[in-house]
Amino acid sequence: MTITRTTCPYCGVGCGIKARLTGEREAAITGDPDHPANAGKLCSKGTHLGETIGLEGRLLHPEIDGQRVSWDQAIGHVADRFAATIAEHGPESVAFYVSGQLLTEDYYVANKMMKGFIGTANIDTNSRLCMASAVSAHVRAFGEDVVPCSYSDLDEANLIILVGSNTAWCHPVVWQRIEAARATRGTKLVVIDPRRTETAERADLHIPITPDGDVALFRNLLAHMRDQDLLDHGFLQESVSAPSGFWDGLSPCADGVDEDLRRAFIALFAAHPRTVTLFSQGVNQSTSGTDKANAIINLHLATGRIGKPGAGPFSITGQPNAMGGREVGGLASMLAAHMGFTDTERDRVQRFWKSPTLCTEPGLKAVEMFDAVADGRIKAIWIMATNPAVSMPDAGDVRAALAACPLVVVSDCIADTDTTRLAHVKLPALAWGEKDGTVTNSERTISRQRGFLPVPGDAKPDWWIIAQIAARMGWVDAFDYPNAASIFREYAAQTGFENEGSRILDISDRATITDGAYDQLEPFQWGGASPFSYGRYPTSDGKARLVPVHPAAERKTSDFPLRLNTGRYRDHWHTMTRTGLSPRLSQHRREPLLELHPEDAADASVGDGALARVEAAAGVSVYRVRVTDAQRPGEIFVPMHWTDQQSSGGRTGRLMGKDRDPLSGQPGFKNTPARIAALRPEWTGFLITRDPFRPNDAIAPWLLYHTQVRTRGGWLVELAGTGETSALLNLLPPGERIEAVDAARGSIRAAVLENGHMAAALFLTRDGSLPQRDWLIAQLDQAAARPVELLAGRASDPVPDRGPIVCICFDVGLHTIVETIAREALTSVEAIGAALSAGTNCGSCRPALAALLPGPLESTSPKAIYG
Repeated sequence: MTITRTTCPYCGVGCGIKARLTGEREAAITGDPDHPANAGKLCSKGTHLGETIGLEGRLLHPEIDGQRVSWDQAIGHVADRFAATIAEHGPESVAFYVSGQLLTEDYYVANKMMKGFIGTANIDTNSRLCMASAVSAHVRAFGEDVVPCSYSDLDEANLIILVGSNTAWCHPVVWQRIEAARATRGTKLVVIDPRRTETAERADLHIPITPDGDVALFRNLLAHMRDQDLLDHGFLQESVSAPSGFWDGLSPCADGVDEDLRRAFIALFAAHPRTVTLFSQGVNQSTSGTDKANAIINLHLATGRIGKPGAGPFSITGQPNAMGGREVGGLASMLAAHMGFTDTERDRVQRFWKSPTLCTEPGLKAVEMFDAVADGRIKAIWIMATNPAVSMPDAGDVRAALAACPLVVVSDCIADTDTTRLAHVKLPALAWGEKDGTVTNSERTISRQRGFLPVPGDAKPDWWIIAQIAARMGWVDAFDYPNAASIFREYAAQTGFENEGSRILDISDRATITDGAYDQLEPFQWGGASPFSYGRYPTSDGKARLVPVHPAAERKTSDFPLRLNTGRYRDHWHTMTRTGLSPRLSQHRREPLLELHPEDAADASVGDGALARVEAAAGVSVYRVRVTDAQRPGEIFVPMHWTDQQSSGGRTGRLMGKDRDPLSGQPGFKNTPARIAALRPEWTGFLITRDPFRPNDAIAPWLLYHTQVRTRGGWLVELAGTGETSALLNLLPPGERIEAVDAARGSIRAAVLENGHMAAALFLTRDGSLPQRDWLIAQLDQAAARPVELLAGRASDPVPDRGPIVCICFDVGLHTIVETIAREALTSVEAIGAALSAGTNCGSCRPALAALLPGPLESTSPKAIYG
């Protein structure tokens, strides 16, 4: 059958995919061996995309105030309301909030409409939350937002430094490339992270830096290189400019790093000129994120480790098209094609677009934008392909702001999200596998995303929706796009318009590409593999800039003595509207976990597996506790993914305050002052059911905590609460019921049978243990076991407990792996794969497998490196 070459919709690695339709809404997914980003490799999320392309939960028709309407009605309504708001209150009263999930063509049309025709720069993107600080740092240092590295540099580096990046989980295909370099070249790996992640476990050297200690560490390293005369003076002379007093300002500052670790780091850096420093959200998501990135860039510039094979500072993005959005001006702080707001640049953009009006200055950044919604300055907002009611900091305030806003329009492919619940108008957009356009990955490679699934219902491309509303507002000719290729041609032409080499972003050689050639477009990298290989930069004098940077101020307080860090899980993505549909991807972490050190757990009187409240100045959320010495005392970690759709707890957006980097406007998600308190329910339990769990008014008062996750055949719901447990029997669906209820002890064990199969099971206890979930979950897909077995929660001849799933591709559990390692004396990840297949498909679990092997993986002792 036909195979479609497309790109993955998850992280910024930008992996190529081959999709082969196997049914109307079914596809076999494999990596594209000819794509330069991944050469056929995929992580767990990409591998299991086929489980997420059904129509469950899809928004298929336009709606106004909850009522289905035609596209003509929806377009007219939105156009009229926006026009009326602008006429009465001016262009600054409206805003777009867009997303790195959009394709570049969508982004381009939205940016053109808002900045060039409505006449305000109040368009910002959720990429503001993940990589805006890298953008600001690039512009300060290079004069343009240009990532100076390529993935091939990882292949040629002798030293790779990962800063604020759990690469093994968040960018697994890049991690596999790093592993290959280590195996073939002996490349050394340093991981700088407060947490001992799976990535850190595999490092030659792990530096458990204090939160926001990056600036001090890299500034001190630069000072050491200067003092030891290890700078590249020739490169500094020819290609770098330093402001007056820069070198004198490099006085030592406290970085909280153990002296042996610091000496080991210095020794590795000095000994390996081919160094790539890869940084991600631990750098960007900080109130000092721009300075952090510039501290890294300063070090590379001063030592000449840039523009050469295997060397450079490498910002790796979180979303599939964060880079494409940066190119076309999706951020409120820039115009399209890497242009800013000087009079010359504004005039150039306005003439190219032939726009009636053009914004005069940068618009409101994400946090400022929702503050303006809250205080009434913005009266109409259009949200595209994102879920700010969950993902924004101080998300409680964001919800209140949207609830009070006169007009909230949401374009999305999902009908029911925390944000669409607040929308007056919902517009059905195409999803991955249906839409058509381009994306740009972290190394500046532009790839095609192609549709291979039938378009469902009334869903439309995002660019089409925007263009139709713009045309209805009177700008017909400027938004007369017949297809995505026509938008790409216009964007490509703009990158070259009056450029004359002043900006590195220039793909104008594709401005006349035919529709057929666009359909067949192969991945290509703007700027080349090494855009600064000639030592010239897009600044007024052709030199890069060293930028003075300053260590971050302390953030914790006596009321909130802990430091809260946040991040991704290996197999989930953003707010789980896609990955939450996959039974396989949902098994690695079934609940949102609060990870904390044993000392902090003891201080709060919470044990492993208990529940705890995390409290911050902005709000409160509830998590399951995981006690681990991978966290340092005084520091805690929670995931970012859970929403009201999946849980009453785990909403991390409730906790983050609005503090942000003063230059980039990026919020500080990684270092929030917090405290914890035990949550002590009267009973705990779980529900297994075929249908999603929706607590009704009769049940909700009893619940202190619930969370649900997709399983094969249904859903697993973890429960905890207070009051009489008998009321919870109402959670079970109709059918033949078997039950064992001990009212005195508050224990319930019940199951519902339907046509010889288990349709649901409920287990609750006040003071006892609960059975393992996996055997009961399996009963949803097979003929029912005997009633006595169902009530016991296990087979009469029980199978061995395989433990938590480690390898989701082959359903291999922790206990199975540990027992096989011991029984067969396995000593390598490859041996585990040969015995159990674990780690032989997507490879995302390989770091976890390595951590289970006996003995040290490699020496992480600083003495072993430094001597």
